[in-house]
Amino acid sequence: MFIDTHCHLHFDDYRDDQEKVIQRAIQSRVNSIITIGTDIRTSQQAIALAEKYAIVYAAIGVHPNDADNFSKNSLTELEQLAIHKKVVAIGEIGLDYYRMALSRATQIKVFREQLNLAKRLQLPVIIHNREAHDDIFKILEEEKLGTYGVVLHSFSGSIKFMEDILNKNFYISFTGVITFKNTDFYKLIDRVPLQQLLLETDSPFLTPVPFRGKRNEPSYLKYIADKISKIKGISVEELAQITSENAINLFQLKKDV
Repeated sequence: MFIDTHCHLHFDDYRDDQEKVIQRAIQSRVNSIITIGTDIRTSQQAIALAEKYAIVYAAIGVHPNDADNFSKNSLTELEQLAIHKKVVAIGEIGLDYYRMALSRATQIKVFREQLNLAKRLQLPVIIHNREAHDDIFKILEEEKLGTYGVVLHSFSGSIKFMEDILNKNFYISFTGVITFKNTDFYKLIDRVPLQQLLLETDSPFLTPVPFRGKRNEPSYLKYIADKISKIKGISVEELAQITSENAINLFQLKKDV
């Protein structure tokens, strides 16, 4: 079985065929899916989708590019949403210095507040990091999130940054970008211990080859897994088993879904 630990199935991209997308995922041996909120509204939508389908779980949080209206009320709303039995993480949260939709100071403030919420609720966090490696690592180190679990999704950065992350026992996941030509992600993937690796599609974004340029979906997770298994020199089945166990342990998912 596979577990897609990061996608956005509640987005409008799936408005017309959401059920078929989930059916295709099941047919492709994706047994669990975590759909990720990026603000209060989409966090609510993620929970609604998780209520509708047994294999779907939700993560709730405010993305750095959507944090312009973040307030104490936002934090209260997130805390109330987190009570739901199918909420398994706070995310995606983090820093984005590439788009810079908000100032660094504002992004860091919202990031820290949500990290503290995760600590209070004893939930793992799903991190968005774009061109903010030093601040991400510094803040995660200061906030001591390792107890409850951290994953840096759609990982990017240097080998040094990755090794610093791995030394903190955080998890790493890669998207369909690793299947593109002329990428050197194999250098990173080769160094990630299997016990710290998760699988994700980040649907509807970053579609793997051979569907690059089209809308992504969880059923395409097998193409990412195939690429990683070849780099690791193991079977897809072994990779699926190990990464699924990692996800089950990190997010406290049900094994019998």
